[in-house]
Amino acid sequence: VQLQAFGGGLVQAGGFLGLSCVVSGRFARIVAMGWYRQVPGSQRELVASISDDNSVTYADFVKGRFTISRDNAKNTVYLQMNALKHEDTAVYYCNSEIITRWGRSNTYSYWGQGTQVTVSS
Repeated sequence: VQLQAFGGGLVQAGGFLGLSCVVSGRFARIVAMGWYRQVPGSQRELVASISDDNSVTYADFVKGRFTISRDNAKNTVYLQMNALKHEDTAVYYCNSEIITRWGRSNTYSYWGQGTQVTVSS
């Protein structure tokens, strides 16, 4: 299983960016998908997640500004980031909880390679 993230880049404060992450390989089912972020010297933190029933969770610091969505047919999760702030600058990682074998219920966690988002103030 591989996760590949796209998007990111440099944007001015108040601007917007979109991220996407595609899951590929052999697996049975994607349960949850999400985005995390990390700045140097800090722990990786949850930004947003979406379950297989489309239930979403947002960190307080992005509520009302970011939107997570998924396309199950494309095995892809998206993160639309609006009203970006300088403090949103970080490396963003996609994550997926996946059931690798049919008939099993245990999930495995996979990470994408990370993509840099830089918001200039």
